Amino acid sequence: MSGHNKWSQIKRKKAINDNRRGANISKHLAAIQAAVTSGGSGDPAGNLALKNTIAAAKTDGVPSDNVNRAIERAVGSGEGGGLEEAVYEGYAPAGAALLVYTLSDNRNRTAAEVRHTFVKHGGNMSGGVAWMFRRRGLIVLPTDSEAAQELTIEVGAEDFEASDGVLVVYTAFEDLYSIAEAFRAKGFEPETAEFASVADTMLDLNPDDAAKVARIVEALEDLDDVQKVFTNANLDEAQVNA
Repeated sequence: MSGHNKWSQIKRKKAINDNRRGANISKHLAAIQAAVTSGGSGDPAGNLALKNTIAAAKTDGVPSDNVNRAIERAVGSGEGGGLEEAVYEGYAPAGAALLVYTLSDNRNRTAAEVRHTFVKHGGNMSGGVAWMFRRRGLIVLPTDSEAAQELTIEVGAEDFEASDGVLVVYTAFEDLYSIAEAFRAKGFEPETAEFASVADTMLDLNPDDAAKVARIVEALEDLDDVQKVFTNANLDEAQVNA
């Protein structure tokens, strides 16, 4: 796997997310409320979806008070029950594949907004691309020490990439929460713990095309109903200048 390019994308996405902190908090809280409703419980000990959603929110800096209030609202009022998940597939310019995960109370509105954004930025939704990706857990640790690498094997991670003082750990989808907790128990606090759709084969682009793909990804991420966007394009920070 192309560890350097994947880590470049993670760093770039983290920087973008830091600049959109308020919007990201709202998206995390919506996901938490939906997880409470879909899992039938506000207790993360008995609701795996909620456990994983809380873990992702906390590693993205969502305050615990906000998380607790979102759970209380969902338990008390059923808030979040009207939110539906939907995944949209398509292509960015230069043939890069895009997977767009959404959470919405109006699927018609969301579909129209996603389609409009694809078209506006030179993409299209004419073909399925989900087969190019695998749904996995992704944990980023701010160390690539030998001890951390050895621990990935002990805790049952599927794979890891060490680069530039960072360890990117891939887990089975259902093991994200337990493995993140195992790292914490050993003194390794993750920078990121989230679900990701990871492309098995990455697409290298020239700088102009990489910039075009970056723009459509960012435009999709700016939509209120969009939770995550994944691409098979290498968006190395050195390439993307827009």
